This record gives sequence, structure tokens and C-alpha cells, in this order.
Amino acid sequence: QVQLAESGGGLVQAGDSLRLSCAASGRTFSTHVMGWFRQAPGKEREFVAISRSALSTVYYYADSVKGRFTISRDNAKNTVYLQMNSLKPEDTAVYYCAADANPAIVTSVDYAYWGQGTQVTVSS
Repeated sequence: QVQLAESGGGLVQAGDSLRLSCAASGRTFSTHVMGWFRQAPGKEREFVAISRSALSTVYYYADSVKGRFTISRDNAKNTVYLQMNSLKPEDTAVYYCAADANPAIVTSVDYAYWGQGTQVTVSS
């Protein structure tokens, strides 16, 4: 069982930065695929950034955030981060952290474990 808790959301202006954190419980954190997803009102949940494992340098980013967002992990703290720079109003959404030992498609929403989400609102 893995439990996830996001934090760091808030209301910012366009061009600002935010860092989201996701604290994970469980000893298998380092081997799990960890991801950040988001869901805007009236839209489907979509992937934002994925880290394959703590020992991997393979990352995936949605085209819409590439070059602006960075996913990282701190194994000692069992925490995954999403650094968001140059935020845009279209980044407004609830951001979710997700984890899975071996997702069939890492960019899909078919992950076993999810956090409660944290709201990010970007004003123009």
C-alpha cells in the first residue's frame, strides 16, 4: 500500500513559479513510477510529468509543460516534486500525484495510487 499527500498549491500570477510536493509512504517508493497529473474543470485528467524510478534518469513531460516544469525525487524524504516555472492561466487545475509499481502505459491515468490533489490557480 502506498499513500500519497500533495502540498504546495496556491493562487499565483502568470509568470510566477510554484513547487508542488508529494510525500509518499511505503518502502517501495524508490522503485515505483511516480507521476504528476492534472485535471482542469470540465476536462479529463491528463499527465504532466513522470519519473520512472529513483534510479532512473528517464522522465516524460507533456508537450504543454516541457521546458517549464521539472519533476524530481528525494529518496531520503520519500518525496517527489514538481517545479513549475513560467506558469500560465491554462496551467490552472487540480494537480495529483500518482504512483504505480509498473503501469502499462506510464502516461496514462491508470495508476494504482493517487493523492487527494492540490489546487493550482494562475491568474492572468
